[in-house]
Amino acid sequence: MRRPALLAAGCLTALTLLGSAPVAGAQPGVPTPAVDASSPTRVVSVTMATDRRAVMSVFSASMNREIQVQVLLPADRSVPRPSLYMLDGVSAGEESGYTESTWTQKTDAVSFFSDKAANIVLPVGGRGAYYADWAQSDPVLGVNKWETFLTSELPPLIDARFDGNGVNALMGLSMGAQGAMNLLTKHPDLYTGIAGFSGCYDNRSNETKNAVRATVGSTGGDATNMWGTNADPLWAENDPSTRVETLRGKQVYLSTGNGFPGPYEAGGGFGEEIIDALTVGGPLEAAANICTTGFADTLRAAGVPATIVFKPYGTHSWRYWQDEMHNSWPVVARALGL
Repeated sequence: MRRPALLAAGCLTALTLLGSAPVAGAQPGVPTPAVDASSPTRVVSVTMATDRRAVMSVFSASMNREIQVQVLLPADRSVPRPSLYMLDGVSAGEESGYTESTWTQKTDAVSFFSDKAANIVLPVGGRGAYYADWAQSDPVLGVNKWETFLTSELPPLIDARFDGNGVNALMGLSMGAQGAMNLLTKHPDLYTGIAGFSGCYDNRSNETKNAVRATVGSTGGDATNMWGTNADPLWAENDPSTRVETLRGKQVYLSTGNGFPGPYEAGGGFGEEIIDALTVGGPLEAAANICTTGFADTLRAAGVPATIVFKPYGTHSWRYWQDEMHNSWPVVARALGL
Protein backbone atom coordinates (compact mmCIF):
# COMPACT_ATOMS: atom_id res chain seq x y z
CA MET A 1 0.00 0.00 0.00
CA ARG A 2 1.33 3.47 -0.88
CA ARG A 3 2.17 5.73 2.05
CA PRO A 4 -0.60 8.33 1.45
CA ALA A 5 -3.17 5.58 1.05
CA LEU A 6 -2.03 4.02 4.32
CA LEU A 7 -2.34 7.40 5.99
CA ALA A 8 -5.90 7.81 4.82
CA ALA A 9 -6.81 4.27 5.78
CA GLY A 10 -5.34 4.71 9.24
CA CYS A 11 -7.15 7.97 9.85
CA LEU A 12 -10.45 6.65 8.58
CA THR A 13 -10.16 3.50 10.70
CA ALA A 14 -9.31 5.35 13.86
CA LEU A 15 -11.68 8.29 13.94
CA THR A 16 -13.68 7.05 16.90
CA LEU A 17 -10.69 7.16 19.26
CA LEU A 18 -10.73 10.92 19.79
CA GLY A 19 -14.17 11.96 18.64
CA SER A 20 -17.52 10.35 18.04
CA ALA A 21 -20.94 11.62 17.06
CA PRO A 22 -21.84 15.17 18.06
CA VAL A 23 -23.17 15.72 21.56
CA ALA A 24 -26.48 17.57 21.44
CA GLY A 25 -26.36 20.89 23.20
CA ALA A 26 -22.78 20.44 24.44
CA GLN A 27 -20.56 21.19 21.46
CA PRO A 28 -19.14 24.72 21.79
CA GLY A 29 -19.00 25.14 18.01
CA VAL A 30 -22.77 25.04 17.59
CA PRO A 31 -24.15 28.48 16.70
CA THR A 32 -25.26 30.45 19.74
CA PRO A 33 -28.03 33.05 20.06
CA ALA A 34 -27.27 36.32 18.33
CA VAL A 35 -24.84 38.63 20.09
CA ASP A 36 -23.85 42.13 19.03
CA ALA A 37 -21.17 41.30 16.47
CA SER A 38 -19.71 44.78 16.80
CA SER A 39 -18.73 44.03 20.38
CA PRO A 40 -14.96 43.91 20.86
CA THR A 41 -13.14 40.82 21.98
CA ARG A 42 -12.96 41.03 25.76
CA VAL A 43 -12.67 39.11 28.99
CA VAL A 44 -16.18 38.43 30.23
CA SER A 45 -15.22 36.78 33.50
CA VAL A 46 -12.38 35.11 35.37
CA THR A 47 -12.98 32.72 38.23
CA MET A 48 -10.37 30.77 40.16
CA ALA A 49 -11.08 27.04 40.22
CA THR A 50 -8.05 26.78 42.52
CA ASP A 51 -5.41 29.28 43.58
CA ARG A 52 -3.37 28.22 40.53
CA ARG A 53 -6.07 27.56 37.91
CA ALA A 54 -8.05 30.36 36.29
CA VAL A 55 -11.22 29.76 34.28
CA MET A 56 -11.59 32.59 31.83
CA SER A 57 -14.56 33.37 29.60
CA VAL A 58 -13.58 35.40 26.53
CA PHE A 59 -16.01 36.92 24.08
CA SER A 60 -14.52 36.42 20.62
CA ALA A 61 -15.58 39.10 18.16
CA SER A 62 -14.51 36.92 15.23
CA MET A 63 -16.66 33.98 16.36
CA ASN A 64 -19.38 36.12 17.97
CA ARG A 65 -19.53 33.91 21.06
CA GLU A 66 -17.85 33.22 24.36
CA ILE A 67 -14.90 30.82 24.50
CA GLN A 68 -13.68 29.19 27.68
CA VAL A 69 -9.93 29.32 28.28
CA GLN A 70 -8.29 27.82 31.34
CA VAL A 71 -4.90 29.04 32.51
CA LEU A 72 -2.54 27.19 34.85
CA LEU A 73 -0.54 29.78 36.76
CA PRO A 74 2.97 29.51 38.20
CA ALA A 75 3.61 29.71 41.91
CA ASP A 76 5.69 32.87 41.56
CA ARG A 77 3.62 35.51 39.80
CA SER A 78 5.76 38.46 40.83
CA VAL A 79 7.46 38.80 37.42
CA PRO A 80 6.26 38.69 33.78
CA ARG A 81 6.37 35.24 32.22
CA PRO A 82 6.01 33.39 28.89
CA SER A 83 2.92 31.49 27.80
CA LEU A 84 2.52 27.96 26.44
CA TYR A 85 -0.64 27.41 24.39
CA MET A 86 -1.74 23.75 24.49
CA LEU A 87 -4.10 22.60 21.73
CA ASP A 88 -6.34 19.57 22.17
CA GLY A 89 -7.20 16.67 19.89
CA VAL A 90 -10.35 16.42 17.80
CA SER A 91 -12.66 16.03 20.82
CA ALA A 92 -11.44 19.33 22.31
CA GLY A 93 -12.85 18.74 25.78
CA GLU A 94 -15.90 16.64 24.91
CA GLU A 95 -14.87 13.99 27.47
CA SER A 96 -15.56 16.42 30.31
CA GLY A 97 -18.66 17.97 28.77
CA TYR A 98 -16.45 20.90 27.70
CA THR A 99 -15.73 21.90 31.28
CA GLU A 100 -11.97 21.57 30.75
CA SER A 101 -9.32 20.70 28.21
CA THR A 102 -8.66 17.01 27.70
CA TRP A 103 -5.02 17.79 28.54
CA THR A 104 -5.97 18.44 32.16
CA GLN A 105 -8.46 15.59 32.29
CA LYS A 106 -6.31 12.86 30.74
CA THR A 107 -2.74 13.83 31.74
CA ASP A 108 -0.84 15.08 34.77
CA ALA A 109 -0.48 18.54 33.19
CA VAL A 110 -1.63 20.33 36.34
CA SER A 111 1.04 18.78 38.53
CA PHE A 112 3.71 18.66 35.82
CA PHE A 113 3.55 22.38 35.11
CA SER A 114 3.15 23.38 38.75
CA ASP A 115 6.86 24.20 39.07
CA LYS A 116 7.21 25.82 35.65
CA ALA A 117 7.50 29.60 35.41
CA ALA A 118 4.98 30.00 32.61
CA ASN A 119 1.30 30.56 31.93
CA ILE A 120 -0.18 27.33 30.54
CA VAL A 121 -3.07 28.37 28.29
CA LEU A 122 -5.73 25.73 27.53
CA PRO A 123 -8.54 26.68 25.13
CA VAL A 124 -11.65 24.54 25.57
CA GLY A 125 -13.70 23.70 22.49
CA GLY A 126 -12.89 23.82 18.82
CA ARG A 127 -14.06 20.27 18.30
CA GLY A 128 -13.08 19.07 14.85
CA ALA A 129 -12.09 22.61 13.80
CA TYR A 130 -8.31 22.15 13.37
CA TYR A 131 -7.90 25.48 15.20
CA ALA A 132 -8.29 27.14 11.81
CA ASP A 133 -10.25 30.01 10.32
CA TRP A 134 -13.05 28.38 8.35
CA ALA A 135 -14.16 29.87 5.05
CA GLN A 136 -17.79 29.75 6.12
CA SER A 137 -20.07 28.70 8.94
CA ASP A 138 -20.83 25.01 9.36
CA PRO A 139 -24.37 23.80 10.18
CA VAL A 140 -23.05 21.59 12.99
CA LEU A 141 -19.79 23.19 14.13
CA GLY A 142 -20.90 26.79 13.68
CA VAL A 143 -18.52 29.70 13.13
CA ASN A 144 -14.88 28.77 13.53
CA LYS A 145 -12.25 31.50 13.47
CA TRP A 146 -9.77 29.83 15.79
CA GLU A 147 -6.69 31.11 14.01
CA THR A 148 -7.87 34.69 14.50
CA PHE A 149 -8.83 33.98 18.09
CA LEU A 150 -5.56 32.27 19.03
CA THR A 151 -3.21 34.63 17.19
CA SER A 152 -4.91 38.03 17.41
CA GLU A 153 -7.63 38.11 20.02
CA LEU A 154 -6.45 35.94 22.90
CA PRO A 155 -2.71 36.65 23.36
CA PRO A 156 -3.11 40.34 24.30
CA LEU A 157 -5.77 39.38 26.86
CA ILE A 158 -3.60 36.64 28.36
CA ASP A 159 -0.60 38.97 28.58
CA ALA A 160 -2.63 41.76 30.14
CA ARG A 161 -4.54 39.64 32.65
CA PHE A 162 -1.79 37.16 33.56
CA ASP A 163 1.33 39.28 33.14
CA GLY A 164 2.63 37.62 30.00
CA ASN A 165 5.95 38.82 28.63
CA GLY A 166 5.06 38.35 24.94
CA VAL A 167 6.97 35.07 24.49
CA ASN A 168 4.68 32.30 23.25
CA ALA A 169 5.11 28.65 22.28
CA LEU A 170 2.72 25.90 21.20
CA MET A 171 2.07 22.29 22.13
CA GLY A 172 -0.47 20.08 20.39
CA LEU A 173 -1.44 16.48 19.78
CA SER A 174 -3.11 14.82 16.81
CA MET A 175 -5.49 17.41 15.29
CA GLY A 176 -4.02 19.97 17.69
CA ALA A 177 -0.49 19.18 16.51
CA GLN A 178 -1.44 19.95 12.92
CA GLY A 179 -3.33 23.05 14.05
CA ALA A 180 -0.39 24.24 16.13
CA MET A 181 2.09 23.76 13.28
CA ASN A 182 -0.22 25.64 10.95
CA LEU A 183 -0.42 28.55 13.40
CA LEU A 184 3.34 28.70 13.89
CA THR A 185 4.25 28.55 10.22
CA LYS A 186 1.65 31.21 9.34
CA HIS A 187 2.53 33.45 12.31
CA PRO A 188 6.24 32.87 12.96
CA ASP A 189 6.68 36.25 14.65
CA LEU A 190 4.22 35.26 17.37
CA TYR A 191 5.69 31.91 18.43
CA THR A 192 9.17 30.78 19.36
CA GLY A 193 8.65 27.02 19.14
CA ILE A 194 6.39 24.00 19.06
CA ALA A 195 6.00 20.50 20.45
CA GLY A 196 3.77 18.33 18.29
CA PHE A 197 2.78 14.74 19.04
CA SER A 198 1.24 12.24 16.59
CA GLY A 199 0.38 14.91 14.05
CA CYS A 200 0.17 15.28 10.28
CA TYR A 201 1.63 18.42 8.74
CA ASP A 202 1.08 18.00 4.99
CA ASN A 203 -2.08 18.77 3.00
CA ARG A 204 -0.62 18.31 -0.47
CA SER A 205 -2.23 15.02 -1.51
CA ASN A 206 -5.90 14.14 -1.91
CA GLU A 207 -5.33 11.25 0.52
CA THR A 208 -4.21 13.55 3.33
CA LYS A 209 -6.96 16.06 2.51
CA ASN A 210 -9.54 13.28 2.66
CA ALA A 211 -8.14 12.13 5.99
CA VAL A 212 -8.72 15.65 7.33
CA ARG A 213 -12.23 15.53 5.85
CA ALA A 214 -12.91 12.23 7.60
CA THR A 215 -11.69 13.62 10.93
CA VAL A 216 -13.92 16.68 10.64
CA GLY A 217 -16.75 14.44 9.46
CA SER A 218 -16.47 12.32 12.59
CA THR A 219 -17.75 15.34 14.54
CA GLY A 220 -20.60 15.99 12.12
CA GLY A 221 -18.82 18.87 10.40
CA ASP A 222 -17.95 19.33 6.73
CA ALA A 223 -14.38 20.29 5.84
CA THR A 224 -15.61 21.91 2.63
CA ASN A 225 -16.82 24.69 4.91
CA MET A 226 -13.30 24.91 6.31
CA TRP A 227 -11.01 25.01 3.27
CA GLY A 228 -13.30 24.32 0.30
CA THR A 229 -13.02 21.53 -2.23
CA ASN A 230 -9.75 19.64 -2.51
CA ALA A 231 -8.74 21.95 -5.37
CA ASP A 232 -9.31 25.12 -3.32
CA PRO A 233 -6.14 27.20 -2.71
CA LEU A 234 -7.07 27.39 0.98
CA TRP A 235 -5.65 23.90 1.47
CA ALA A 236 -2.25 25.10 0.28
CA GLU A 237 -2.53 28.24 2.42
CA ASN A 238 -2.97 25.99 5.46
CA ASP A 239 -0.23 23.47 4.61
CA PRO A 240 2.76 23.68 6.99
CA SER A 241 4.89 21.53 4.69
CA THR A 242 5.05 24.40 2.21
CA ARG A 243 6.32 26.87 4.83
CA VAL A 244 9.07 24.95 6.65
CA GLU A 245 11.49 27.83 6.13
CA THR A 246 9.54 29.76 8.79
CA LEU A 247 10.68 27.13 11.31
CA ARG A 248 14.33 28.05 10.93
CA GLY A 249 15.58 29.34 14.26
CA LYS A 250 12.54 27.98 16.14
CA GLN A 251 12.59 25.27 18.78
CA VAL A 252 10.84 22.27 17.20
CA TYR A 253 10.05 18.94 18.86
CA LEU A 254 7.99 16.33 16.98
CA SER A 255 7.28 12.78 18.05
CA THR A 256 5.26 9.77 17.03
CA GLY A 257 4.85 6.12 17.88
CA ASN A 258 4.55 3.46 15.20
CA GLY A 259 1.22 1.88 16.09
CA PHE A 260 2.65 -1.23 17.74
CA PRO A 261 1.72 -2.15 21.33
CA GLY A 262 3.96 -0.60 23.94
CA PRO A 263 4.28 -0.61 27.72
CA TYR A 264 0.77 0.79 28.24
CA GLU A 265 -0.81 -2.07 26.31
CA ALA A 266 1.38 -4.82 27.77
CA GLY A 267 -0.40 -6.92 30.34
CA GLY A 268 -3.57 -4.90 29.92
CA GLY A 269 -5.85 -7.83 29.22
CA PHE A 270 -8.71 -7.19 26.82
CA GLY A 271 -10.45 -4.23 28.39
CA GLU A 272 -12.27 -1.77 26.15
CA GLU A 273 -9.54 0.87 26.44
CA ILE A 274 -6.80 -1.59 25.46
CA ILE A 275 -8.83 -2.96 22.56
CA ASP A 276 -9.46 0.59 21.28
CA ALA A 277 -5.78 1.43 21.63
CA LEU A 278 -4.77 -1.59 19.56
CA THR A 279 -7.50 -1.71 16.90
CA VAL A 280 -8.14 2.02 16.53
CA GLY A 281 -5.16 3.85 17.98
CA GLY A 282 -2.66 1.50 16.37
CA PRO A 283 -3.59 2.25 12.74
CA LEU A 284 -3.96 5.96 13.40
CA GLU A 285 -0.54 6.20 15.05
CA ALA A 286 0.99 4.27 12.16
CA ALA A 287 -0.49 6.90 9.85
CA ALA A 288 0.87 9.70 12.05
CA ASN A 289 4.27 8.02 11.87
CA ILE A 290 4.17 8.19 8.07
CA CYS A 291 3.10 11.85 8.23
CA THR A 292 5.88 12.76 10.63
CA THR A 293 8.44 10.86 8.57
CA GLY A 294 7.47 12.83 5.47
CA PHE A 295 7.60 16.14 7.30
CA ALA A 296 10.97 15.23 8.79
CA ASP A 297 12.24 14.58 5.27
CA THR A 298 10.97 18.00 4.20
CA LEU A 299 12.72 19.68 7.14
CA ARG A 300 15.93 17.79 6.43
CA ALA A 301 15.88 18.72 2.74
CA ALA A 302 15.47 22.39 3.71
CA GLY A 303 18.23 22.17 6.31
CA VAL A 304 15.90 23.21 9.13
CA PRO A 305 16.97 21.73 12.50
CA ALA A 306 14.41 19.94 14.65
CA THR A 307 14.21 17.34 17.40
CA ILE A 308 12.21 14.45 15.95
CA VAL A 309 11.53 11.31 17.98
CA PHE A 310 10.34 8.09 16.40
CA LYS A 311 9.40 5.72 19.18
CA PRO A 312 9.69 1.98 18.48
CA TYR A 313 6.17 1.41 19.82
CA GLY A 314 3.10 3.34 20.84
CA THR A 315 -0.53 3.85 19.90
CA HIS A 316 -2.59 7.02 19.45
CA SER A 317 -3.46 7.44 23.11
CA TRP A 318 -3.14 9.82 26.01
CA ARG A 319 -0.65 7.95 28.14
CA TYR A 320 1.96 8.22 25.42
CA TRP A 321 1.15 11.91 24.92
CA GLN A 322 1.63 12.50 28.63
CA ASP A 323 5.08 10.98 28.31
CA GLU A 324 5.84 13.25 25.37
CA MET A 325 4.61 16.29 27.27
CA HIS A 326 7.34 15.47 29.78
CA ASN A 327 9.98 14.47 27.23
CA SER A 328 9.55 17.60 25.13
CA TRP A 329 9.90 20.00 28.04
CA PRO A 330 13.61 20.81 27.56
CA VAL A 331 12.89 21.95 24.01
CA VAL A 332 9.73 23.81 25.05
CA ALA A 333 11.59 25.46 27.93
CA ARG A 334 14.20 26.78 25.51
CA ALA A 335 11.43 28.16 23.31
CA LEU A 336 9.95 29.93 26.33
CA GLY A 337 13.33 31.28 27.43
CA LEU A 338 13.25 29.32 30.68
